[in-house]
Amino acid sequence: MTQTATRTSADVMFSPAVKAIQARKGSRESYARVAETRGFRREVDADLADRLAEATSFYLATASADGQPYIQHRGGPKGFLKVLDSRTLAFADFSGNRQYITQGNLSENPRAYIFLMDYAHRRRVKIWGTARVVEDDAALTESLMPGGYRARPEQVIQFTNEAWDTNCPQHIPQKFDAADVAEAIVVRDTRIAELEAELARLKGEPRPAV
Repeated sequence: MTQTATRTSADVMFSPAVKAIQARKGSRESYARVAETRGFRREVDADLADRLAEATSFYLATASADGQPYIQHRGGPKGFLKVLDSRTLAFADFSGNRQYITQGNLSENPRAYIFLMDYAHRRRVKIWGTARVVEDDAALTESLMPGGYRARPEQVIQFTNEAWDTNCPQHIPQKFDAADVAEAIVVRDTRIAELEAELARLKGEPRPAV
């Protein structure tokens, strides 16, 4: 059995160097206790599936064979990052600036990381794993392409979860998507118009006798 196959989710998240620093700074015991009791999650549960279904944006991190890191933004309609099974995520990789840094990195180093930030609800999700580019599966590409979305899918990136975790909302600024703000304004303005019409109607009626 290979070393990769025997790694626990905690080992994926925390390298020996990370564990040494945790021990020096006093947090190793608590994280070791989590790993020994419930462990860190690998499989997609209902909570993660719900968050992915609402995501319109995330960051994908990769590194070259010599360790040069790279982070690339990916965006699309809600749910464009899809769950294929309990350990596998995938998305249609739309044509962009044609630098192909992510694809080049994955061709020599499959380690990858997905970071989702939900500013409106001040929550984040971190997913460690491996990824690969699928260029020759038209059926898979079509199944992952969001309906009606105007973009050209060039390939698919398939991601295998090895560990995932969430963070507390501390230090996350609260921000809202422009589309959500516009929708809230329409709802507010509609309600104001209804109240003004009701007020005008009431003002036009005689006061009830005391």
